[in-house]
This record gives sequence, C-alpha cells and structure tokens, in this order.
Amino acid sequence: MAQAAFEEVVEDFEFLEDWEDRYRMVIEMGKAMAPLPEALKVPATKVEGCASQVWLHPQIEAGVFHFEGDSDAMIVRGLIAVLHKLYDGLPVGEVSKLDAHAELGRLGLNEHLSAQRSNGLRAMVERIQTTAAAA
Repeated sequence: MAQAAFEEVVEDFEFLEDWEDRYRMVIEMGKAMAPLPEALKVPATKVEGCASQVWLHPQIEAGVFHFEGDSDAMIVRGLIAVLHKLYDGLPVGEVSKLDAHAELGRLGLNEHLSAQRSNGLRAMVERIQTTAAAA
C-alpha cells in the first residue's frame, strides 16, 4: 500500500483528464521541492542511467526511509517529488516490497514518459530499493 501522500497525488491526477495538465502538476511538484544542497551533489549521490543530472541522498533514521533528491531537468525534479511521496517515511523493510511500477502506473506515467525518462525513473527506483535493502 502506498503512502497517504502518494494517494493524494493519485486522487489529484484523477481530476486531471488531460495528460498535459498532469505533466504540469508533476513539474509544479518539482518546483515546490526544496533543492538538494550543493554539498550533496557528489558522485556518490548521482544516479547513473538518467538522461539528465540526478542526485538522490537517502537516509535511514530509526528504521524509517527518507531521501532528498534533485535534478537539472524540471520534469525529472517532479518525478523525484512523486517518488518522495511514494517512498519517504516508509519503514525501511517496506521499501523493497512496494511495486513502484504498478503504483506509478496508477498515475499514467508509464505510457506518457519517453524511453529515456522511463529508464531514468527506473534507475531512481533501483537506487532507492538497493539503498533500503542494504540497510
């Protein structure tokens, strides 16, 4: 089961019939997200496999998964914001059990992202799940 914050995104998307409106909403979510401090934009936090520059800084505190992220592309920043709503605050053991592909499919993202963006999104999810599994 996805986070309540993600369920709110799903509900908001249901009211937006046009994909362009959904696309704008994802971008707005990215704009509203706090930027990742420059000190954390290092090779260790960079996500390979993305067409744009992407950094994820995961943290596990008291068994709970948290992460910050950033990108130089507005739509990717928005996708990071969507992933944040999906994963941030989950018990670390639940992160790998979450079917991100199915959850993101509820937003219609799977059929509306370019192949490069889909690959980048997949790389971000893999980084999140790998980090949580290693904890």
